[in-house]
Order: sequence, then structure tokens, then C-alpha cells
Amino acid sequence: MGENEANLPNTSLQGKKMAYQKVNADQRAPGHSQYLDNDDLQATALDLEWDMEKELEEPGFDQFQLDSAENQDLGHSETTDLNLDSIQPATSPKGRFQRLQEESDYISHYTRSAPKSNRCSFCHLLKILCTATILFIFGILIGYYVHTNCPSDALSSGTVDHQLYQEILKTIQAEDIKKSFRNLVQLYKSEDDMEVSKKIKTQWTSLGLEDVQFVNYSVLLNLPGLSPSTVTLSSSGECFHPDGQPCGEEARKDSSQDLLYSYAAYSAKGTLKAEVIDVSYGMTDDLKRIRKMKNVTNRIALLKLGKLPLLYKLSLLEKAGFGGVLLYIDPCDLPKTVNPSHDTFMVSLNPGGDPSTPGYPSVDGSFRQSRSNVTSLLVQPISASLVAKLISSPKARTKNDVCSPLELPNNEIRVISMHVQTVTKLKTVTNVVGYVMGLTSPDRYIIVGSHHHTAHSYNGQEWASSTAIITAFIRALMPKVKTGWRPDRTIVFCSWGGTAFGNIGSYEWGEDFKTVLQKNVVAYVNLHSPIRGNSTLRPVASPSLQQLVVEGPSFLSEAFFSTQSTTVEEMDPFFNLHETITKLSGEVILQIANEPVLPFNALDIALEVQNNLKGDQPNTHQLLAMASRLRESAELFQSDEMRPANDPKERAPIRIRMLNDILQDMEKSFLVQQVPPGFYRNILYHLDEQTSQFSILMEALECCKPLAPDETLQEALSEVLNSINSAQVYFKEGCDVFKSILDGKN
Repeated sequence: MGENEANLPNTSLQGKKMAYQKVNADQRAPGHSQYLDNDDLQATALDLEWDMEKELEEPGFDQFQLDSAENQDLGHSETTDLNLDSIQPATSPKGRFQRLQEESDYISHYTRSAPKSNRCSFCHLLKILCTATILFIFGILIGYYVHTNCPSDALSSGTVDHQLYQEILKTIQAEDIKKSFRNLVQLYKSEDDMEVSKKIKTQWTSLGLEDVQFVNYSVLLNLPGLSPSTVTLSSSGECFHPDGQPCGEEARKDSSQDLLYSYAAYSAKGTLKAEVIDVSYGMTDDLKRIRKMKNVTNRIALLKLGKLPLLYKLSLLEKAGFGGVLLYIDPCDLPKTVNPSHDTFMVSLNPGGDPSTPGYPSVDGSFRQSRSNVTSLLVQPISASLVAKLISSPKARTKNDVCSPLELPNNEIRVISMHVQTVTKLKTVTNVVGYVMGLTSPDRYIIVGSHHHTAHSYNGQEWASSTAIITAFIRALMPKVKTGWRPDRTIVFCSWGGTAFGNIGSYEWGEDFKTVLQKNVVAYVNLHSPIRGNSTLRPVASPSLQQLVVEGPSFLSEAFFSTQSTTVEEMDPFFNLHETITKLSGEVILQIANEPVLPFNALDIALEVQNNLKGDQPNTHQLLAMASRLRESAELFQSDEMRPANDPKERAPIRIRMLNDILQDMEKSFLVQQVPPGFYRNILYHLDEQTSQFSILMEALECCKPLAPDETLQEALSEVLNSINSAQVYFKEGCDVFKSILDGKN
């Protein structure tokens, strides 16, 4: 994450470069997962986070910096182009890049020259021969002794053994996952969060996981009030609960408790009577159009969830002067098989962590700020059926099965009174953390996490599904550990508390162990809500891991429903899908934890940067030039450094350590300190699957045109330029460090 480009000499390749080719499903690389071809594989959400950006994103994380001299043109490599224009990051787990062949006359960049021959006397040669013979015999004896005294089933930790992975993963059974899931689901009605945490700890400990412990934080939670919030029509005096049920009627038996959970955690509370203004999705163009026609000060916005992060849209509404927000999901944004008309849901307005201890952990002695809300807006989630009543529209879908979006006509005025009430309490949030210590690099961590049920939150079953999957992988892994095998790197299994309130448990843990995590975390594998449907595989990954998964986020997942029309067992009755997802994610975890060279790709990052700059974007000529230099440096790094490291004949421990340190930190160049609310700090992450553009550039172009177009856009362009420049310097410096060390040895 340095700022300027270092004044470094050019590096060129010697000899001919390696050939790369994308491997299709029927031409698998040795590490290709057999589970991807399973017919039961239908839908999942497997997140591989390079720097734990989603779970442990924390504004105070320091950026990695490189000291550098003045910016200087690096020129061009003297060698021919790699002709990698057609290479793109794999769009499916079935596609992997691998080095398939080398030219026969390839000359390694690091091959040492042979020493010159000298004349030796016969006696000198005889002494050398005798010494070599003695050492050879001595070596055979040592090797025999070691071989006979080592346990036969203990495997070498430094060996990439895919057969070992399959031995571990084949023990994963759907029936075991089903039993674990049902045992956990029985606990969800408990008001005691500790009961669920104890159950998870007991399971993991019984399976042999090491040093399983509770990590508790006392945090400020915003909970529902004693009675549901209400919306009252001023014209008729009719009062409604958030699901559209009239206030005067007795609450439906199966939904009276759910009504309490239809709220926005950390919203302002109180009563507001005002005109309702339909702002659609709250996009910048929507707000510009509305502000030209109406005064929006202290009005109530009718806002659809989706398209952009909720926190970002609320920040725009608050800045515009709105006083309240009615939030809903338009049925047209959901599959036709889903009918959420009366469904209520919860959202959290908390950007992350305990809002009373921003930037530092909620441990004993920490100063607590007095904060019961994080916005001045009154925010209330409501059902689509209540929206239809507010706008006097019977249904969203017509007789012809063509979906008509819900919207309030511009020429009609609706005045309502919204009443929002919540209570704020200090509660204990518990994380469960256990370890499998690494053998050769125990100070490098792969974190595998999901959340568990938290009292006073939603009653969905995703937490039990994800916890059962993690438990199944631990059950398969630990027998091999007990025989003497260990992964190279430490695997940390975490079950987070307080996720529905803004990833509170994971944020507080991240803030608590910030120094260790910044230095030692290699990757984060998120198994939160792994089963979301039965149609497609939808995992998410940072750019350096795109060869392992594909990408596809959705902001509709910001809503937490108290009940689900389709349960986990309805989607996967025999738990075959759970078994497949456990094996797929387990194979990825084992590769990251155990392969000598981390399976991350520098070139994929450079390609991602170039893809983000495609299109008719203004003022990007400097970015394109810098992106081209980044690609050149990434190509050199991938060819000169990663190729020999992946060849066991050319492997050296010091080179592997140096290379993995570079691979571990290479995406940190793209972390920025300040981003709009709800945006990722890693600017390579896309806001949605339809947009392949730097999110901060898109926000600067769309949001601030009428305010300060030049200054705001230039600031965003500078952020992106500095990130690309820093990454280019990072790879260039990596190449030069290796070259200098090896030249010194020669």
C-alpha cells in the first residue's frame, strides 16, 4: 500500500517463458476438485476473503507502505510479450491456470553458472573420493535409521498431497451433517446465547480440536421494543403493523413475536408525521429528480432494498434532509416462486462492531461512547403488502404474470405517521474459537468462520447449516491430525456471535487481535449461509483467489427474515448438497493451509485492474498506463518467482518464505482508509455482479457531480492511481529482491 513508485532497475526474463493454458473440466489440474461435478451441487455461498475484508473490516487497519523514491518511468521489458491478452481470471471453479509445459531450451533466471574446472593432483582426487564415499555410507545409515523410527502414517507437511486431501474429505457424510444440524436447530429458541456457544464448543472439543475457547465481549445491542412499531395513514386514521396487519386486530398467533423483529437496529426512535416520497432505490439520479420537484426536508422516503449498499443510500437520504425511511423489498426483485408479501425482516444500520467502542475492542476498561443510534433517520422495514396499502395498489403482479414494480404516483400525496421504538442494552456476545496448529508455519493463519444464533435476533436456520458444515470438516480433519499429520499453516475455526447486529463478534475479535491478524492472516474462508437455494453455485472471492471460485454479491441479503418460507431441509432434504459444499470448501481450505506456495495469483490481480478500467470512463488515461505497468510486473513476478517455487527441484526454504510473504500481502495495496458507507475498503471488490468498475470511481462520478465534480473525482482517481502504483512497486520490488539475493550468492 505504498504511495509512490520506487526507483528500481528493470528486470527481464532470460530464455523463453513458460506457457499457460486454462484447464477445462475434462482437463483437470492435479488439485481440481472432483466434487464440482457432483450432480447434487446446486447452490452455495462460499466466501474467500483475502484480508477478511467483509468479516473483519475495520477502518483503523493500517496500510502496508513501501518507502520509495520519486516516480519514474520503468520503460519496457526487453523480452517479447507473454501474449496473455486472452487470459482472464477463471469464471468457474472448474477452470484453473496451470503451467502445462516449458520450452525445452528454457533457461532458469536463477540457474547458477558452473564453476570452472581446475587441475587436481591424483592424491587430491583420491582424498575427495574417499571423503565422498564415507559421507555417502554415513548418509545411507542415517536415512535407514530415520526411516525405521518414523511413524509410517505420518505424512510430510511440505508435500502437496492431493491424495491426502481426498482421504480426509471422503469421510464427510451427509447423515453426520444432518444430525449435527438438527441438534443445533433445537437450540434456536433459547434466550441464552451462551447455551448455543457451549454446544458448539462441546462438539468441537469432543472431535479433538485444540484450545477451543470462548472469547466474550460486552457490547451495546439495539433490540426491539415491548410492542411492534406502527405506521398510521393520516387520511383514514388506519394503523398498521410492519407486516400490513391492522393494529386493532389481535396479532396472528404465528407472527406476533416476529413483528418485534421487523425493525432497523440502531435507528433513531420516536414519531414522525410527514409526507411520503417514493425514492425508488435511492440512487443518485432518483434523488436529483425528486429534489427538483419537491422539498424533502423532514419527509419520509419510501425506499427499495437493493442495487447499492443500504448504508450508502441512507447516508444520501440523511444528507438530503429526509427525516424517516420506510424500507421494503419489491416483489419484482425476487423469483416468481417467492411470495414475501407479508414477510417482515430486520436490517442493521451498524457498519460494524460495537458502536459504543468504535475502532477498539469492547474489553474491560474501554471507554464507551453514549450512542443508541448511528443515524438521525427513523428507519422502519415494512412488508410489500403494507406498501401496496400505502400506495393504494392491490398487487405487484398482473394477471399476465408480468411484474409491475411498486411505486407511488408522482401526482398523489400520502401523509403518514411512523412510530419507531427500540431499546438499547449491554449484552455479552460470545465467539467460539479453536485451532489446528500448523507444523512448519504455525504463525500463519487460515481463518474459517461462520456465525451462530444470537438471542434477540432472527430465527433463520442459516447459522445451523453453516455450523454443521464446519463441524463436519473438523470431524474429517482431526483423525488425520491424531495420526501425526498437520497442515503447514494454522487453521483457526471461528463461530461468531452478534452477526445480525453488524458483525459485532467478528469485528470485536478483529479489533482485539488487530496487530496479530494484520501480520499473520493468510486468508479468510467464510461459510456463512452456505445453502441459499437449489439452482446455481455462487461463491465469492477476492481477485487473487478467483481461480478457486466465482463472484456474485447481492444487497438483498442485507435483510434478515424472522422466518423463511423454504427451510434448509426443504432445499436439501437428504443433505447431499451440504456434503458436497463441505467437501468443496474443505479442499480449498486444505490447499491454502498446506501447499508450500500459496495458491494466489498476482497476474489475476493485474487483469482485474485492467477489467475495472474498461469502458468509456473519463480521465483514466493515467490509470490505464499504470495498469499496463502493473501487468508487466505481475507477469515477471509470476514467471520468474512463482514458476521455480512450484518446481520441487528448484525449491529453497528461504525463497518459499519470501514468496509467500509477498503473496500474502499483495492485495493490501488496494485497501483504502476512507470509503463511502457500505462500500468495501478493498477497491477491487465489485458492488454487484453487473458492474466491473472501481466502486469508488463509480460513486464519485454518479454522486457528487452537482457538488464538487472536479475535486471529488480527482480525489477518487488519485486513490485508485496510488493503489495501482503501490501494487506495481510491490511486485517489482519483489522481483528485484529475489534477483539481488540470488546474484549475491552467485
